[in-house]
Formats: sequence, C-alpha cells, structure tokens
Amino acid sequence: LPACKDSKLFIKDLHFDEVPVRIYLPRVPSASKQRGLIFFHGGCGMFGSIRSYERTCRYIARKSDSVVMSVGYRLSPEHKYPGQILDCLTATVCFLQTAADYGVDSDRIILCGDSAGGTYTARVCQELANRTDVPNVCAHVMIYPFLQALNFNLPSHQKNAFIPFLSRKHTVRFILKYLNKDPSMKEAILAGSHVPESINLKYGKWINPDLIPNEFKQGYKPPLPTSCVTQIYEEMKELFEAAFSPLLAEDSVVCRLPDACIVTCGHDVLRDDGLLYKKRLEDNNVKVTWYHIEEGFHG
Repeated sequence: LPACKDSKLFIKDLHFDEVPVRIYLPRVPSASKQRGLIFFHGGCGMFGSIRSYERTCRYIARKSDSVVMSVGYRLSPEHKYPGQILDCLTATVCFLQTAADYGVDSDRIILCGDSAGGTYTARVCQELANRTDVPNVCAHVMIYPFLQALNFNLPSHQKNAFIPFLSRKHTVRFILKYLNKDPSMKEAILAGSHVPESINLKYGKWINPDLIPNEFKQGYKPPLPTSCVTQIYEEMKELFEAAFSPLLAEDSVVCRLPDACIVTCGHDVLRDDGLLYKKRLEDNNVKVTWYHIEEGFHG
C-alpha cells in the first residue's frame, strides 16, 4: 500500500543516507518524549517493502502510541549481501542520532522485525553492542527469526519439513538465491555437507539439538553423519559469518545485547533458531521475554 491518510498518524517518507524510510508519528501531541520503534520487514531479504508492511506499521504505531520507522532496505539478489544489513544499520544509527527531531526519547527505542527482519534486528543490535557514539537500543523484538545456517536437521526442521509457505527445502533455496549461489548445492547443504568438522566442534555448544527442550523433540531422529565437501564449504563461507548467522556471535557481543523478546511458532522450520537464541541470551544474562504460538505458522 502507498502511504495514505490516517486519522491518528502523520506519515512521512524520508531518506537516511540514501536509505528510504517511512515514519509514522501519532497526531495527538505528547506531553513528554515518545517511545520509538524501528521496524525491519521480512521476506528472505528478497521480497517485501515499506509498502507491503504499511498496515503492520500503522497498527503498531497506533496500538503502542509510538513513533515507528519502517526501513526500506535494498533487496537481494540485485543488491548483494550484506547490503541489506548495512542499510538497516545505517537507518538505525541515523534515527538514534536524530530521535529528538521526531519527538522520540533516544533511551526508549526498540528494534523489531519478522523473519529476515528478525535476522537484521539481531545483527544490528550486535553491531551496535560495543559502539559508544550512539544511544543504546532499549530492547529488540525478533518474530520467528532466521538465525543460523549450519544445521538444517534440528527438530523443527524435521517436524516442519513439508509445511506450506516455508518448507525446509524452500529455506535453503531462498538462502542460495539470496546469496546468488548455485541452486544445485541445495541437497548437500540440507545434508550438512557444507560444514567441516572444525566448525561443528566450534559451534556445537550453541547449535545442537540437545539444547532444545524435550517437549519440542517428539519424533526427532538424529541425522546420519555426513562428510564435508570442501568445494561447497569454500563456496558457502558466508554462512559462518555472524552477519549471516547471528547465533554465531561471540559471548563478548551477546552479553552486551539489550533486553529481548522472541516469538516462535510451532509449525515453523525456524522455531529452533529462536529457541537456541533464547538460551544463548539467557546464558549471557540478557533478559528474554518469549512468546510461543503452538499452532502458528511462519508468515
């Protein structure tokens, strides 16, 4: 939808360092500075836009009585990874630095996103964790986020392998498209042939089905071990960057993250990404609010 008139909101289209944003401001003046929310839309980094999330952002602004900024980051594959994250980071920094111009209290700004937007929310907060040149983010909200590309055989991947809208195979197909890689590597990545033993040993403490609560592991069968294919590993090294897989960020970063809210769904291949990140945050003494929608689907 295009920006349209709203009886309760002023809506402005702007650019922050060439990144398009749309800002929703409550029409009723506030006696004090207001809360702010920066929203990153979902769509695998390839779909979606400010326009397609118009209703969502207007709803959030009205119901929370907050100033909402929706970020129109560039989409892949026309704009290569990590351009999407850089756009989100740029817009966030600009808003944090100019919050007062929009009547926003810079100490009461949260980041929020769904799906890939949840990925960008996690990563932008990690990028800001050790910065002192901008105000601290108050909290971050991740709605069924994608957070790791090492293991596609977690319990939620098996349980929801053929679920409509985002199946296990579609997830990897979208990743390959997003990174502009050869789609023929899909089956090898699903089997885990992109991960050398050294990487499994290094990150197994964070990405492991043993860390998933038992109530979410009904029917789970450990996959047969597979050998790493060196060529695929070399071609897909981006998957092991924290920028792509925020679950791989070091504890020195995770321990400095703001309060978090994570939403997971029962019928979602990405459910366990959220559960594993919840545990990582809690292990690093970050306060987490968790909402699980057992009958919910991705999207």
